Amino acid sequence: MTASSKQPLSNLQLQLLQLFAQDVSEEDLKAIQRMIVRYFAEKASDVADQDWEEKGYSVEQFKGEHMRTPHKGQKNE
Repeated sequence: MTASSKQPLSNLQLQLLQLFAQDVSEEDLKAIQRMIVRYFAEKASDVADQDWEEKGYSVEQFKGEHMRTPHKGQKNE
């Protein structure tokens, strides 16, 4: 791969590299991982909530609805 085809590091990658250049305890590392996961989970939940409201969904629409994917060779009932 040539240098011109390589993508530069993102701002997030650079920030994490700076952070991890320091000695971080295993406990701190796990806490940081939990914060990152929580951040992206909340962000995904916010997008889902926004989509739910924009499409006008209600709980009643989904009650009793079969939403599982059928196994190979089976028809959706």
